[in-house]
Amino acid sequence: MDHKVVILLLLFLKSGHGNSLDNYENTQGASLVSLRNKQLAATSVDECAANCEAETEFICRSFQYHNKKQQCVIMAENSKSSPIVRMRDVILFEKKVYLLECKTGNGKNYRGTASKTKSGVTCQKWDATFPHKPNYFPDKHPGEGLEENYCRNPDNDQQGPWCYTTDPNKRFDYCDIPECEVECMHCAGENYVGKISKTESGLKCQAWDSQVPHAHGYLPSKHPNMNLKMNYCRNPDGELRPWCFTTDPNKRWEFCDIPRCTTPPPSSGPFYQCLKGRGENYRGKVAVTVSGRTCQRWKDQTPHKHNRTPENYPCKDLDENYCRNPDKETAPWCYTTDSEVRWEYCAIPSCESSPSSAEHSDGPVLPEQTPVVQECYFGNGDTYRGTSSITVSGKKCQSWSSMRPHVHNKTPEKYPDAGLIMNYCRNPDADKSPWCYTTDPSVRWEYCNLKKCSEAGSSAVESQPPAQVPSAETTSEPDCIVGYGKTYRGKKATTGTGTPCQRWAAQEPHKHSIFTPETNPRAALEENYCRNPDNDVNGPWCYTMNPTKLYDYCDIPQCAPALYDCGKPRVEPKKCPGRVVGGCVANPYSWPWQISLRTRLTMRHFCGGTLIAPEWVLTARHCLDKSLNPLYYKVILGAHQELKLESHVQAIDVARLFLGPSGADIALLKLSSPAMITDKVIPACLPSQNYVVADRTLCYVTGWGDTQGTYGAGLLKEAQLPVVENKVCNRFEYLNGRVKSNELCAGHLAGGADSCQGDSGGPLVCFEKDKYILQGVTSWGLGCARPNKPGVYVRVSRFVNWIEETMRLN
Repeated sequence: MDHKVVILLLLFLKSGHGNSLDNYENTQGASLVSLRNKQLAATSVDECAANCEAETEFICRSFQYHNKKQQCVIMAENSKSSPIVRMRDVILFEKKVYLLECKTGNGKNYRGTASKTKSGVTCQKWDATFPHKPNYFPDKHPGEGLEENYCRNPDNDQQGPWCYTTDPNKRFDYCDIPECEVECMHCAGENYVGKISKTESGLKCQAWDSQVPHAHGYLPSKHPNMNLKMNYCRNPDGELRPWCFTTDPNKRWEFCDIPRCTTPPPSSGPFYQCLKGRGENYRGKVAVTVSGRTCQRWKDQTPHKHNRTPENYPCKDLDENYCRNPDKETAPWCYTTDSEVRWEYCAIPSCESSPSSAEHSDGPVLPEQTPVVQECYFGNGDTYRGTSSITVSGKKCQSWSSMRPHVHNKTPEKYPDAGLIMNYCRNPDADKSPWCYTTDPSVRWEYCNLKKCSEAGSSAVESQPPAQVPSAETTSEPDCIVGYGKTYRGKKATTGTGTPCQRWAAQEPHKHSIFTPETNPRAALEENYCRNPDNDVNGPWCYTMNPTKLYDYCDIPQCAPALYDCGKPRVEPKKCPGRVVGGCVANPYSWPWQISLRTRLTMRHFCGGTLIAPEWVLTARHCLDKSLNPLYYKVILGAHQELKLESHVQAIDVARLFLGPSGADIALLKLSSPAMITDKVIPACLPSQNYVVADRTLCYVTGWGDTQGTYGAGLLKEAQLPVVENKVCNRFEYLNGRVKSNELCAGHLAGGADSCQGDSGGPLVCFEKDKYILQGVTSWGLGCARPNKPGVYVRVSRFVNWIEETMRLN
């Protein structure tokens, strides 16, 4: 049997023949507006899927499952035909076959909505008899998907889907349906979603969610749009074709052998004559780089040999010597005709009159002087106007003006008074707290990771809490939750609207079977107390005593933090975009873990460092080359100015030095006395052991180093830099294999922002959920802010055990 037919059969197996949920796309928090549906009881998602497969009164294209209600709704519509609304505690499942607009094999199972022939003639409806009397029609061929006038293949024609036409002189014609990239690839395989999982030399691929044997930054949870499933070959970084990390410890990665599809690729348009986003669809005729150098023709190999050829990248329009972006760079570029300069970016005029929107940028583009704004909310948060853009589970928010990955109607135009700016958390529809659509295609929306402002002594714009925060034990309200409240064992027994909770063991007024003391013995489902047995991201809940309201959430505050929270500055950082040349001057004291390492006698700054505990500072090993005598050094904490130190600055001697493991540019300094934790001096958080920062994660480097003539000398500066996966950073064009596995790269490949001399030993911190994590120690680079030469940082997560053991024993 033809291998495509086998794959097709596997793809569309009925329930009971394999995992039926593999045939569905699922989206949390999404509810479909359906006119034709059935509501059924179901104790599991699998049972609901079986109901959808077994439906005979209509074609079931989707279903949604309400976990707490144990309710299944099967529907004739999907998101292509009906709008989607936000809803808690629901997951929408849509059959993939009705979402695809491509065919596998001869398209016998194509169920898309194409309705024109390859010559552009509109198709005749299958139940119509004019202008042509059909041989195939819905009543006689019920399993062939003969709906409306969509292209189909009811007779298993080897030339693919077809239809009767509305042209009286042309009875039927074939439709131009592109091949699904299942076991073949179009272009460079950027959209390949097949299941090949061996390399061209026969090595088995490493799973994308595994860090063994090779640690990497292509994390499925951080790159939900890249379809990094199982250990299947993929192309997330603009390579020549799909590849994978291998299970061979001696071979980090290798290409996979995937044939090209024989049908034309689907259109990747629209194309532009100006710069939009990263310029991947730029098709203009600019052929000069930013420095004025002429571009080398893409098909030529002189003066520079390369593999970005028209043959290797057939869909990227590499004609002549025009600037293009074939490989997911940050902007169009070209090889130059200057033998001394291999390649450069091009100066392409923007399609927008203003800077690119958040839909296309790597993060919020804030004005140079951003005021410190409120990062907590009052009431239900409908007046919140802060800049938080992270959800409770750590997902990045989608821009309100964007329709990717989620189409919605909460736009700035429709809600002009809701403050729907960039991708900031907001509450345009008076929900219980600020929320946003997420950038994860499988999670439509979530509440944001924000806390309520203290009602006492706070103003609507307050963002700097007092220096000393009382612990949970000393607060007047001990009934509180940590995180989602899964471990909450308090005695709150009313919902947020004041409705009494039903006892978990009771079956009146609501019958239920999933969340009972017997089925969840470890969840402490006692009495009628609010609990969170399913770790709901909205917090503790209960079944209610209101017969018309099955369940609702309880309004229980978050527990107050300890004396200090690592990685949480009391002054909101400016977070200026790295596109600002050389970064920008930081808001004073917004990076409170930054220290200045100085010689004790001259008090001259020469290196940076990071406070990671009251008595401990992490820095680069090479910063201690001057002397191994701890009395030689002095640590300055809480400073903003390099020379004119403020009165509150703490200057502490170094008591002991600890050099990192052999070959690692890392060292620990133990202070002669603990630093006083204030609103200007707070430690950064350490990452978990062996944690790998995802590729393209936006992080921040700070320091008083050489500014290369840019503004801000003598003041603490910051720069926003994207992490560059080691696989990319080690390419010939960049650092050519110099970067080790215990190091990481960060920087704009166009140059312009970087750490520099004097920043060595300082922090590279990345924001994760609600705090800044120290992921890198500034180590080395080839020059400062040079194009194609990102900075290199010690990967702190590789040394967490050494750090913690050293601090514990000393």
